[in-house]
Amino acid sequence: MIEGARLDGKVMVTGGAGYIGSHAVLALLDAGYQMVVVDSLVTGFAWAVDPRATLVEMAVEDPQMAGVIAEHGVRAIMHFAGSVVVPESVSDPLKYYRNNTAATRSLIESAVATGVPHFIFSSTAATYGTPARVPVAEGDPTVPINPYGWSKLMSEAMLRDVAAAHPLNYGALRYFNVAGADPQGRSGQSTVGATHLIKIAVEAAIGKRGGVGVFGTDFDTPDGTGVRDYIHVSDLAAAHVAMLEKLVAEPTASHTYNVGYGRGFSVNQVLDAVDRVTNLTIERRYEGRRAGDPAALVADNRAILAALPWRPGRDDLDTIVADALAWERRLAERA
Repeated sequence: MIEGARLDGKVMVTGGAGYIGSHAVLALLDAGYQMVVVDSLVTGFAWAVDPRATLVEMAVEDPQMAGVIAEHGVRAIMHFAGSVVVPESVSDPLKYYRNNTAATRSLIESAVATGVPHFIFSSTAATYGTPARVPVAEGDPTVPINPYGWSKLMSEAMLRDVAAAHPLNYGALRYFNVAGADPQGRSGQSTVGATHLIKIAVEAAIGKRGGVGVFGTDFDTPDGTGVRDYIHVSDLAAAHVAMLEKLVAEPTASHTYNVGYGRGFSVNQVLDAVDRVTNLTIERRYEGRRAGDPAALVADNRAILAALPWRPGRDDLDTIVADALAWERRLAERA
Protein backbone atom coordinates (compact mmCIF):
# COMPACT_ATOMS: atom_id res chain seq x y z
CA MET A 1 0.00 0.00 0.00
CA ILE A 2 1.13 3.55 -0.72
CA GLU A 3 2.08 5.37 2.49
CA GLY A 4 -0.73 7.60 3.74
CA ALA A 5 -3.31 5.86 1.56
CA ARG A 6 -5.82 4.76 4.20
CA LEU A 7 -9.37 5.72 3.15
CA ASP A 8 -11.68 6.99 5.88
CA GLY A 9 -14.97 5.55 4.68
CA LYS A 10 -16.45 3.25 2.08
CA VAL A 11 -15.83 2.86 -1.63
CA MET A 12 -18.82 2.97 -3.98
CA VAL A 13 -18.49 0.97 -7.17
CA THR A 14 -21.04 1.78 -9.86
CA GLY A 15 -21.65 -0.99 -12.35
CA GLY A 16 -20.23 -3.39 -9.77
CA ALA A 17 -22.51 -6.21 -10.96
CA GLY A 18 -20.91 -6.09 -14.40
CA TYR A 19 -17.76 -7.62 -15.81
CA ILE A 20 -14.98 -5.20 -14.88
CA GLY A 21 -16.83 -3.70 -11.93
CA SER A 22 -17.34 -7.04 -10.21
CA HIS A 23 -13.61 -7.74 -10.44
CA ALA A 24 -12.82 -4.32 -8.97
CA VAL A 25 -15.17 -5.13 -6.09
CA LEU A 26 -13.29 -8.38 -5.45
CA ALA A 27 -9.92 -6.61 -5.54
CA LEU A 28 -11.11 -3.90 -3.13
CA LEU A 29 -12.67 -6.38 -0.71
CA ASP A 30 -9.56 -8.56 -0.80
CA ALA A 31 -7.54 -5.43 0.05
CA GLY A 32 -9.73 -4.76 3.11
CA TYR A 33 -12.00 -1.96 1.84
CA GLN A 34 -15.65 -1.61 2.83
CA MET A 35 -17.91 -1.54 -0.18
CA VAL A 36 -21.26 -0.45 -1.54
CA VAL A 37 -22.18 -1.47 -5.09
CA VAL A 38 -24.66 0.53 -7.15
CA ASP A 39 -25.99 -1.19 -10.26
CA SER A 40 -29.25 -0.93 -12.18
CA LEU A 41 -28.95 -4.66 -13.05
CA VAL A 42 -30.02 -3.88 -16.62
CA THR A 43 -26.91 -5.64 -17.90
CA GLY A 44 -25.30 -6.69 -14.61
CA PHE A 45 -26.02 -9.69 -12.39
CA ALA A 46 -26.81 -9.54 -8.69
CA TRP A 47 -25.12 -12.92 -8.17
CA ALA A 48 -21.85 -11.43 -9.50
CA VAL A 49 -21.60 -9.09 -6.49
CA ASP A 50 -19.54 -10.57 -3.68
CA PRO A 51 -21.76 -10.96 -0.56
CA ARG A 52 -19.21 -8.99 1.48
CA ALA A 53 -20.42 -5.87 -0.38
CA THR A 54 -23.76 -4.08 -0.01
CA LEU A 55 -25.74 -3.98 -3.27
CA VAL A 56 -28.07 -1.07 -4.04
CA GLU A 57 -30.18 -1.53 -7.17
CA MET A 58 -30.46 1.85 -8.85
CA ALA A 59 -29.19 3.87 -11.80
CA VAL A 60 -26.30 6.25 -11.23
CA GLU A 61 -28.36 9.20 -12.45
CA ASP A 62 -31.15 8.50 -9.92
CA PRO A 63 -32.09 11.65 -7.94
CA GLN A 64 -31.65 9.62 -4.74
CA MET A 65 -27.95 8.95 -5.44
CA ALA A 66 -26.69 11.69 -3.11
CA GLY A 67 -28.74 10.17 -0.31
CA VAL A 68 -27.24 6.73 -0.91
CA ILE A 69 -23.73 8.20 -0.88
CA ALA A 70 -24.38 9.99 2.40
CA GLU A 71 -26.15 7.02 4.01
CA HIS A 72 -23.25 4.67 3.37
CA GLY A 73 -20.45 7.07 4.25
CA VAL A 74 -18.89 6.88 0.80
CA ARG A 75 -15.53 8.62 0.47
CA ALA A 76 -14.46 7.33 -2.95
CA ILE A 77 -16.33 6.38 -6.11
CA MET A 78 -15.21 4.00 -8.84
CA HIS A 79 -17.45 4.54 -11.84
CA PHE A 80 -17.83 1.60 -14.23
CA ALA A 81 -21.52 1.87 -15.15
CA GLY A 82 -22.19 2.62 -18.81
CA SER A 83 -22.55 1.25 -22.32
CA VAL A 84 -19.47 -0.19 -24.03
CA VAL A 85 -20.18 -1.59 -27.52
CA VAL A 86 -18.41 0.49 -30.17
CA PRO A 87 -20.53 -0.47 -33.22
CA GLU A 88 -23.73 0.11 -31.21
CA SER A 89 -22.48 3.59 -30.31
CA VAL A 90 -22.26 4.36 -34.02
CA SER A 91 -25.81 3.20 -34.70
CA ASP A 92 -27.32 4.61 -31.49
CA PRO A 93 -25.14 7.54 -30.37
CA LEU A 94 -27.78 9.14 -28.17
CA LYS A 95 -27.85 6.02 -25.98
CA TYR A 96 -24.14 6.46 -25.34
CA TYR A 97 -24.31 10.17 -24.62
CA ARG A 98 -27.18 9.44 -22.20
CA ASN A 99 -25.77 6.33 -20.46
CA ASN A 100 -22.15 7.46 -20.41
CA THR A 101 -21.82 11.25 -20.57
CA ALA A 102 -25.08 12.52 -19.06
CA ALA A 103 -25.22 9.82 -16.38
CA THR A 104 -21.60 10.50 -15.42
CA ARG A 105 -22.35 14.20 -15.10
CA SER A 106 -25.20 13.39 -12.71
CA LEU A 107 -22.99 11.08 -10.65
CA ILE A 108 -20.22 13.68 -10.40
CA GLU A 109 -22.79 16.23 -9.25
CA SER A 110 -23.92 13.86 -6.50
CA ALA A 111 -20.29 13.31 -5.49
CA VAL A 112 -19.66 17.06 -5.23
CA ALA A 113 -22.90 17.65 -3.33
CA THR A 114 -21.93 15.07 -0.70
CA GLY A 115 -18.25 16.00 -0.47
CA VAL A 116 -16.79 12.80 -1.90
CA PRO A 117 -13.09 13.61 -2.32
CA HIS A 118 -11.93 10.84 -4.69
CA PHE A 119 -13.32 9.64 -8.04
CA ILE A 120 -11.93 6.94 -10.35
CA PHE A 121 -13.30 6.85 -13.86
CA SER A 122 -13.46 3.89 -16.21
CA SER A 123 -12.22 5.43 -19.45
CA THR A 124 -11.00 3.83 -22.66
CA ALA A 125 -8.32 3.69 -25.32
CA ALA A 126 -11.12 4.65 -27.74
CA THR A 127 -10.45 8.25 -26.68
CA TYR A 128 -7.40 8.17 -28.97
CA GLY A 129 -9.34 7.27 -32.11
CA THR A 130 -6.87 6.18 -34.77
CA PRO A 131 -3.52 7.05 -33.18
CA ALA A 132 -0.73 8.51 -35.26
CA ARG A 133 1.71 6.20 -33.51
CA VAL A 134 1.58 2.88 -31.69
CA PRO A 135 2.09 2.42 -28.78
CA VAL A 136 -0.02 5.46 -27.89
CA ALA A 137 0.81 7.63 -24.86
CA GLU A 138 -1.42 9.73 -22.61
CA GLY A 139 -0.19 12.99 -24.13
CA ASP A 140 -0.97 11.97 -27.70
CA PRO A 141 -3.98 13.55 -29.47
CA THR A 142 -7.41 12.39 -28.36
CA VAL A 143 -9.63 12.38 -31.45
CA PRO A 144 -12.21 9.60 -31.07
CA ILE A 145 -13.67 8.02 -34.20
CA ASN A 146 -16.88 6.76 -32.58
CA PRO A 147 -19.48 8.06 -30.11
CA TYR A 148 -18.33 5.62 -27.45
CA GLY A 149 -14.89 7.24 -27.40
CA TRP A 150 -16.38 10.73 -27.43
CA SER A 151 -18.78 9.91 -24.59
CA LYS A 152 -15.83 8.86 -22.42
CA LEU A 153 -13.61 11.77 -23.43
CA MET A 154 -16.38 14.23 -22.55
CA SER A 155 -16.60 12.62 -19.12
CA GLU A 156 -12.85 13.02 -18.65
CA ALA A 157 -13.22 16.71 -19.49
CA MET A 158 -15.99 17.11 -16.92
CA LEU A 159 -13.84 15.52 -14.23
CA ARG A 160 -10.92 17.80 -15.10
CA ASP A 161 -13.08 20.91 -14.82
CA VAL A 162 -14.86 19.79 -11.66
CA ALA A 163 -11.55 18.93 -9.97
CA ALA A 164 -10.35 22.47 -10.72
CA ALA A 165 -13.45 23.96 -9.08
CA HIS A 166 -14.10 21.62 -6.13
CA PRO A 167 -12.13 19.62 -3.52
CA LEU A 168 -12.18 16.41 -5.57
CA ASN A 169 -9.33 14.58 -7.24
CA TYR A 170 -9.71 11.88 -9.85
CA GLY A 171 -7.99 9.12 -11.72
CA ALA A 172 -9.05 8.41 -15.30
CA LEU A 173 -7.86 4.98 -16.42
CA ARG A 174 -7.87 4.39 -20.16
CA TYR A 175 -8.32 0.66 -20.66
CA PHE A 176 -7.26 -1.25 -23.68
CA ASN A 177 -8.89 -4.65 -24.41
CA VAL A 178 -10.00 -6.32 -21.19
CA ALA A 179 -10.27 -10.11 -21.14
CA GLY A 180 -9.97 -13.15 -18.89
CA ALA A 181 -11.69 -13.89 -15.59
CA ASP A 182 -10.96 -14.09 -11.89
CA PRO A 183 -8.40 -16.90 -11.43
CA GLN A 184 -10.37 -18.14 -8.41
CA GLY A 185 -13.51 -18.48 -10.52
CA ARG A 186 -15.51 -15.89 -8.59
CA SER A 187 -16.45 -13.70 -11.57
CA GLY A 188 -16.01 -13.34 -15.30
CA GLN A 189 -17.57 -11.98 -18.47
CA SER A 190 -21.18 -13.20 -18.27
CA THR A 191 -23.08 -10.96 -20.70
CA VAL A 192 -25.15 -12.77 -23.30
CA GLY A 193 -24.20 -11.60 -26.79
CA ALA A 194 -20.92 -10.03 -25.66
CA THR A 195 -18.70 -8.59 -28.39
CA HIS A 196 -15.27 -9.17 -26.82
CA LEU A 197 -13.10 -11.36 -29.05
CA ILE A 198 -11.74 -13.74 -26.40
CA LYS A 199 -15.20 -14.15 -24.87
CA ILE A 200 -16.65 -15.02 -28.27
CA ALA A 201 -13.82 -17.42 -29.03
CA VAL A 202 -14.14 -19.40 -25.79
CA GLU A 203 -17.91 -19.56 -26.31
CA ALA A 204 -17.17 -21.13 -29.69
CA ALA A 205 -14.73 -23.52 -28.04
CA ILE A 206 -17.42 -24.98 -25.78
CA GLY A 207 -20.06 -25.10 -28.50
CA LYS A 208 -22.08 -21.98 -27.71
CA ARG A 209 -21.21 -20.52 -31.12
CA GLY A 210 -20.44 -22.06 -34.46
CA GLY A 211 -17.39 -19.91 -35.08
CA VAL A 212 -15.79 -16.49 -34.69
CA GLY A 213 -16.20 -13.50 -36.98
CA VAL A 214 -12.99 -11.75 -37.98
CA PHE A 215 -13.96 -8.21 -38.95
CA GLY A 216 -11.45 -6.82 -41.39
CA THR A 217 -8.49 -8.48 -43.07
CA ASP A 218 -7.08 -5.44 -44.86
CA PHE A 219 -5.84 -3.32 -41.94
CA ASP A 220 -2.32 -1.96 -42.07
CA THR A 221 -1.06 -4.63 -39.66
CA PRO A 222 1.30 -7.60 -40.09
CA ASP A 223 -1.48 -10.08 -40.94
CA GLY A 224 -4.22 -7.64 -41.96
CA THR A 225 -6.38 -8.20 -38.87
CA GLY A 226 -6.85 -5.69 -36.08
CA VAL A 227 -4.21 -5.48 -33.35
CA ARG A 228 -5.11 -4.84 -29.72
CA ASP A 229 -3.42 -4.73 -26.32
CA TYR A 230 -5.20 -7.38 -24.22
CA ILE A 231 -5.11 -6.94 -20.44
CA HIS A 232 -6.27 -9.47 -17.86
CA VAL A 233 -9.27 -8.18 -15.93
CA SER A 234 -7.69 -9.05 -12.57
CA ASP A 235 -4.62 -6.96 -13.42
CA LEU A 236 -6.93 -4.12 -14.40
CA ALA A 237 -8.81 -4.40 -11.10
CA ALA A 238 -5.51 -4.27 -9.20
CA ALA A 239 -4.64 -1.06 -11.06
CA HIS A 240 -7.82 0.52 -9.71
CA VAL A 241 -6.87 -0.28 -6.13
CA ALA A 242 -3.41 1.23 -6.68
CA MET A 243 -4.99 4.31 -8.30
CA LEU A 244 -7.30 4.78 -5.30
CA GLU A 245 -4.37 4.60 -2.92
CA LYS A 246 -2.53 7.29 -4.89
CA LEU A 247 -5.55 9.61 -4.87
CA VAL A 248 -5.95 9.23 -1.11
CA ALA A 249 -2.24 9.74 -0.44
CA GLU A 250 -2.04 12.80 -2.73
CA PRO A 251 -5.46 14.47 -2.37
CA THR A 252 -4.71 17.53 -4.49
CA ALA A 253 -3.43 15.68 -7.58
CA SER A 254 -5.40 14.05 -10.41
CA HIS A 255 -4.07 11.64 -13.03
CA THR A 256 -4.88 10.02 -16.36
CA TYR A 257 -3.15 6.75 -17.20
CA ASN A 258 -3.20 4.10 -19.87
CA VAL A 259 -3.76 0.61 -18.48
CA GLY A 260 -2.37 -2.05 -20.78
CA TYR A 261 0.62 -4.31 -21.24
CA GLY A 262 2.39 -2.36 -23.96
CA ARG A 263 2.22 -5.04 -26.63
CA GLY A 264 -0.43 -6.02 -29.12
CA PHE A 265 -1.80 -9.19 -30.67
CA SER A 266 -3.77 -9.47 -33.89
CA VAL A 267 -7.16 -11.14 -34.07
CA ASN A 268 -5.56 -14.12 -35.79
CA GLN A 269 -2.89 -14.37 -33.10
CA VAL A 270 -5.56 -14.36 -30.38
CA LEU A 271 -7.47 -17.10 -32.15
CA ASP A 272 -4.24 -19.07 -32.52
CA ALA A 273 -3.88 -18.84 -28.72
CA VAL A 274 -7.44 -20.09 -28.23
CA ASP A 275 -6.68 -23.03 -30.54
CA ARG A 276 -3.55 -23.80 -28.47
CA VAL A 277 -5.27 -23.62 -25.10
CA THR A 278 -8.33 -25.63 -26.16
CA ASN A 279 -6.51 -28.04 -28.50
CA LEU A 280 -9.24 -27.26 -31.03
CA THR A 281 -9.47 -25.39 -34.31
CA ILE A 282 -12.09 -22.66 -33.98
CA GLU A 283 -13.78 -21.75 -37.25
CA ARG A 284 -12.86 -18.24 -38.42
CA ARG A 285 -15.39 -16.34 -40.51
CA TYR A 286 -13.72 -13.48 -42.32
CA GLU A 287 -15.96 -10.45 -42.83
CA GLY A 288 -15.64 -6.74 -43.61
CA ARG A 289 -14.55 -4.12 -41.12
CA ARG A 290 -16.93 -2.88 -38.42
CA ALA A 291 -17.74 0.79 -38.09
CA GLY A 292 -15.47 2.65 -35.69
CA ASP A 293 -12.63 0.13 -35.46
CA PRO A 294 -9.03 1.42 -35.74
CA ALA A 295 -6.30 -0.84 -37.14
CA ALA A 296 -4.21 -1.00 -33.97
CA LEU A 297 -4.43 0.16 -30.34
CA VAL A 298 -1.54 -0.62 -28.03
CA ALA A 299 -0.73 1.13 -24.75
CA ASP A 300 2.39 3.02 -23.88
CA ASN A 301 2.13 2.07 -20.20
CA ARG A 302 5.31 3.70 -18.91
CA ALA A 303 3.43 6.43 -17.02
CA ILE A 304 1.37 4.12 -14.82
CA LEU A 305 4.36 1.87 -14.17
CA ALA A 306 6.38 4.89 -13.04
CA ALA A 307 3.62 6.40 -10.88
CA LEU A 308 2.02 3.39 -9.16
CA PRO A 309 3.31 0.27 -7.42
CA TRP A 310 1.25 -1.73 -9.92
CA ARG A 311 2.79 -4.54 -11.90
CA PRO A 312 0.89 -6.96 -14.12
CA GLY A 313 0.67 -10.48 -12.75
CA ARG A 314 -1.14 -12.35 -15.51
CA ASP A 315 0.28 -10.71 -18.65
CA ASP A 316 0.37 -13.82 -20.81
CA LEU A 317 -2.08 -14.32 -23.65
CA ASP A 318 -2.51 -18.05 -23.08
CA THR A 319 -3.18 -17.41 -19.37
CA ILE A 320 -5.83 -14.83 -20.23
CA VAL A 321 -7.49 -17.30 -22.61
CA ALA A 322 -7.29 -20.16 -20.10
CA ASP A 323 -8.97 -18.10 -17.36
CA ALA A 324 -11.69 -16.97 -19.79
CA LEU A 325 -12.24 -20.57 -20.86
CA ALA A 326 -12.49 -21.83 -17.27
CA TRP A 327 -15.12 -19.18 -16.53
CA GLU A 328 -17.07 -20.03 -19.67
CA ARG A 329 -17.22 -23.64 -18.57
CA ARG A 330 -18.50 -22.57 -15.14
CA LEU A 331 -21.23 -20.52 -16.82
CA ALA A 332 -22.24 -23.56 -18.87
CA GLU A 333 -22.54 -25.58 -15.66
CA ARG A 334 -24.80 -22.89 -14.15
CA ALA A 335 -27.19 -23.00 -17.11
